[in-house]
Amino acid sequence: MHAPATGVAMRFVLFGLACLTSAAVWLLVEPEILTAHHYRPHTVAWAHLVVLGFILSVIAGALYQIAPVAMETKLYSARLAEFHFVAHFLGVGFMVPFFTVWDLKQVGHGGSLVFLGMLIFVGNIARTLNRAPRPDVVGAFIASSMLWLFLTMGAGLTIATNKFWPFLPGSQLNWMYAHAHLGVGGVFINLTAGVSLRLAPMFTLSEIRSAARAWWAFALVNLGVAGLFWAIVSGSPPAQRAFGGVLVVGLGVYGAELRAIFAARKRRRLDWGLWQFFFAVATLAPVAIVGLAIVSPVAFRPETLERWQTGYALLALLGVIVPAILGMLQKILPFLIWQRVYAPFIGRRPVPSLGQLSSESIQGAVFWSYLVALVALLAAAISGSNGLARGAAAIWLAVVALFLVNAGQILGHWFRPRTCLARSP
Repeated sequence: MHAPATGVAMRFVLFGLACLTSAAVWLLVEPEILTAHHYRPHTVAWAHLVVLGFILSVIAGALYQIAPVAMETKLYSARLAEFHFVAHFLGVGFMVPFFTVWDLKQVGHGGSLVFLGMLIFVGNIARTLNRAPRPDVVGAFIASSMLWLFLTMGAGLTIATNKFWPFLPGSQLNWMYAHAHLGVGGVFINLTAGVSLRLAPMFTLSEIRSAARAWWAFALVNLGVAGLFWAIVSGSPPAQRAFGGVLVVGLGVYGAELRAIFAARKRRRLDWGLWQFFFAVATLAPVAIVGLAIVSPVAFRPETLERWQTGYALLALLGVIVPAILGMLQKILPFLIWQRVYAPFIGRRPVPSLGQLSSESIQGAVFWSYLVALVALLAAAISGSNGLARGAAAIWLAVVALFLVNAGQILGHWFRPRTCLARSP
């Protein structure tokens, strides 16, 4: 078995869920996060709570668990993962409050801790990938996501430093937008593509249908990300459309391969976690359409452009990244707990299946209610209505609460295993 001890991943996952819950409550208390200008202290702080606190935490925990399995090797160092968690926990806890008061000097200190943790993380995963017996396109996607993570974090610290000692050319807002696209396109899309090309065949009893198609997706996505970063920084809409188009083609090729894997599956019935993940991947299409429309000279009137920019960011964040992670967590959490609690008893005593650790009905409720919440959140962001934003935030908080109920049921097996095992000597 290549996976490390369960605790390595669980501390990141639990911290991430705590940050997601805090973000959901915060949005209900302050709906202006959706309706006011996106470049304001509280909105930037909230975004970093979601991105660094939830998304990056869960990605790190999941990758510590998945990368060794995906690459058929052992994690290089569980001890380094512990140091990473301490630096990440302190860094996020330091950054977010100081963002709210726009004390960028202190934000930089917290960001340095997050960056230190990220360096440990990237180094640990890189050494793990280096041990892989068979480097392939999955490893290439994961390795490129680690490179983009390094560059994204470095860009964030550089932008913060530029506030005190200006040296970056061009618009500060352009650098912020480029930083955000680098994180979403470079880190998340690469990581999602790489991990899904391993896990989707595993969970559906299928296989990669065309290695060449997967490699073309890898090349086009990364060319698009690199070019789009330069195009946004330089403020060139034609270049943004061109490289955005390259990225869209890459996503289309990836989607075609994922569809082929799905069509050839032997396990016909999919659970709600996979449906939520595939929904998130499909939402990349409208994200790409809106993104290309924003840099089109005729798509939106100037007075509505700002709201569509907020809607675009919200659709990418809460329509793609967050539901994809929640979907995968509904697969990963039961696996983590089952491995720790029940795997040692295989062949010795009756044990529950992975599916019995959670509630299928709650998972279905999370899926459908998340769709409702997403539509309401987008409507609020585009309309600018605080009343609608508060109602949408209440729905989203209810969805997060539902997910936590199911997660609590899964985690309950950690503390109170099934009776047949609790009585074991």
